[in-house]
Amino acid sequence: MKFSHALLAALLVTAGQAATPPAGADHNPPPGIAWEKGDVAAAFARAKAEKKPLFLYWGAVWCPPCNQVKATLFNQQAFIDRTRQFVPVYLDGDSPGAQKLGAQFKVRGYPTMILFKPDGTEITRLPGEVDSERYLQTLELGLSNARPVKQTLAAALKGDKLAGEDWKLLADYSWDTDQAQLVPEDKLPATLLKLAQRVPASEAATAARLQLKALAISATAEHPPKVDAAAALKTLNSVLADAAQSRANFDVLVNYAPDIAQLVAPAGQASHAPLLASWNKALQGLASDASLSANDRLGAVAAQVGLARIDTPKGTVAEPLLGEVKKRVAQADTATTNGYERQSVINTAAHTLADAGLLEDSDKLLQAELKRSHSPYYFMLALAANAKQRGDKATALNWYEQAYDRSEGPATRLQWGVTYVNGIIELAPQDDARLDRATQRILGELSEMQNVFYERNRRSLEKLATRLNSWNKDGQHQASVRKTQAQLQSLCGKLPAKDPQKPVCEQIAKSVKA
Repeated sequence: MKFSHALLAALLVTAGQAATPPAGADHNPPPGIAWEKGDVAAAFARAKAEKKPLFLYWGAVWCPPCNQVKATLFNQQAFIDRTRQFVPVYLDGDSPGAQKLGAQFKVRGYPTMILFKPDGTEITRLPGEVDSERYLQTLELGLSNARPVKQTLAAALKGDKLAGEDWKLLADYSWDTDQAQLVPEDKLPATLLKLAQRVPASEAATAARLQLKALAISATAEHPPKVDAAAALKTLNSVLADAAQSRANFDVLVNYAPDIAQLVAPAGQASHAPLLASWNKALQGLASDASLSANDRLGAVAAQVGLARIDTPKGTVAEPLLGEVKKRVAQADTATTNGYERQSVINTAAHTLADAGLLEDSDKLLQAELKRSHSPYYFMLALAANAKQRGDKATALNWYEQAYDRSEGPATRLQWGVTYVNGIIELAPQDDARLDRATQRILGELSEMQNVFYERNRRSLEKLATRLNSWNKDGQHQASVRKTQAQLQSLCGKLPAKDPQKPVCEQIAKSVKA
């Protein structure tokens, strides 16, 4: 199946056509698509009966990238038309049973989008950080592909000859949300580099993209592997010098700029200044590229700030970049009227201002958005971060608490509650009473929830246990930790003996060192 010119033309539909969600909006996506929601098993049965692929979206109402997808992809007529060829399933992380399904499909980060064959075999995971054109091209390749990416990857690593479209599908696979389904995380950079070396010379752009993705994953790894700096610089300089290649790889160049730059050309090396200069020039072009969304253009400015921070880690960045940040943020704030897109744009804008040292400007933007956003509690966390950066611990804690109070949805409330507890431990470690109230409230809400110990919920509770242990490492908060452990044990005791959640719950309770 080829990617038609008509489909490309349809991408020119503006993101502003999506409805602006009012304050308190529910978890529904923009209208226009006959989403299956709730009974995922029935959706798979329908896909099998109708011999159609199934498209699974996993996201959250507050998540900025999810809202970006809603504003720039799900409202596109090209995507809406394409949904008639598959069964579209919308799974919000706070909907009943969502976290259990998340564990089943091994999806963790929001958004994750997966294409399945009618028989339930996973075809590919679709990238959430690319623009609509590239996304739809990848979707088209997935729909027309006769074999899952897993098989294509195995063939590539074995040395089999692949078509150009197979290599593109591998290059645009969502490795960020793979969750080690295809390749173990510690083997992923080397695997991508190996793939890049096997791409035919006629597909040089695809090889470069694989190399860039390998660098991005290496640079953000907890223990970055050694990289061939000379080879990395050669690829980077080639891409950065070519406007078309920079545009094609904007997601990597924007989202990983300081990480990759510091990995391959750290400060003090002769290659450092020239690489940053080339990168900044490419980012300036992307920031003015009208074919990119408002959020992506603003992201290019944020990346410039990130590069500037490498050599200026503290304080306000220098002019003229500071003026550029203010100008671009003001333009994006004024021009972005779509409510879904604002959730993404204002998030990027506020963090860019804060990273540039403009904390008051960031606060002003965020506080104004609290009245407009359908998920104001998300922006309250940014306000807490700004206050913490200023050293105002009391204000930061109040924002963390307000964010938890206002948060909606069981999985979200648990995540926000644990974030609040983390804030107390970091900013007011001697306030045992406040922490007790918070933990008892969080765990009390869990008693009324189902599927508590799956996926993001489980990880939130594991983080809670880890932080409590760190807080009580000297045994100064034994009483508080014992209360938490007892409440967890009570939750475990209420679970049926054969419930697969029971051993998970018991392990978390046991891990709390009282």
